Amino acid sequence: MIKIVLGVDIGGSHITSELVDLEKKEGIKSSWYRNKIDTNGSVAEIIDAWAENIEKSIESSAIKPQRISIAMPGPMDYKTGICKIKDQNKYENLYGQNVKVLLAQRLGYEEGVFHFINDAASFLQGELFSGSISEFDEAIGLTLGTGLGTSHTVKGAAQDSNLWKTPFLKGIAEDYISTRWFISRFAELSGIKVEDVKDLVENHHLSPSFQLVFDEFSKNLASFLYLFIKKKRPLAAVIGGNIAKAEHYFLDNTRKYLTEIMGYSFPVRTSLLGEEAAILGAGASFYN
Repeated sequence: MIKIVLGVDIGGSHITSELVDLEKKEGIKSSWYRNKIDTNGSVAEIIDAWAENIEKSIESSAIKPQRISIAMPGPMDYKTGICKIKDQNKYENLYGQNVKVLLAQRLGYEEGVFHFINDAASFLQGELFSGSISEFDEAIGLTLGTGLGTSHTVKGAAQDSNLWKTPFLKGIAEDYISTRWFISRFAELSGIKVEDVKDLVENHHLSPSFQLVFDEFSKNLASFLYLFIKKKRPLAAVIGGNIAKAEHYFLDNTRKYLTEIMGYSFPVRTSLLGEEAAILGAGASFYN
């Protein structure tokens, strides 16, 4: 039985890795390493940077991982390891490259040791594994940040839902449920341009437009959740990402609006694991 897996979370600007104890359902904290990545670097530079971070986690413990499970943004052929990211201003040079083969060669492992999972699905898998919705086996996940990540379960295993481009209001869902919506909408109402939701909360919470923006966001999020729930019929929902850190300003209202739409209360929780969700989810996905 596989007991120790290296979980890896590769994002649009960073890599984080940590050994995961599948029996205890927790990460081995001393093995946690995180570094920034130049996503516009050459293939060799990116693979080297990933490999160096992974090596630090592995070398931090006498217990060696039996598998290396990697959460990574799409599009990608997760089974073969071929990257299909293009026109996203990140990892452009990896397009068409088999990152499973490249990492195996660089780290000196067999290709079969590596497993890839979509990052949004990995977030949900982590929260199901040992996070805020661990008592459920059918759920949906949303990661709210620069973009909108969506995931759902099929027989307990998380999958990418790819609903960011769902027609919604006058555009698509990501137009209304993302950092850029907060930036543009707050500017429309106040004439002030903020950098992100963190800037909005820390520096503009006294603005007359502040609560208006969050109330509108709550309604939009509740409406999207309702569409998502109708589509996948989950038992609960979990929300993560940078916007979720501002839950104090929108989550209660989101629940209220969702209850009004559905006619009954539905469990909507925020991430318990934070950044660790994708790492634990990567490990748990291989275990499943």
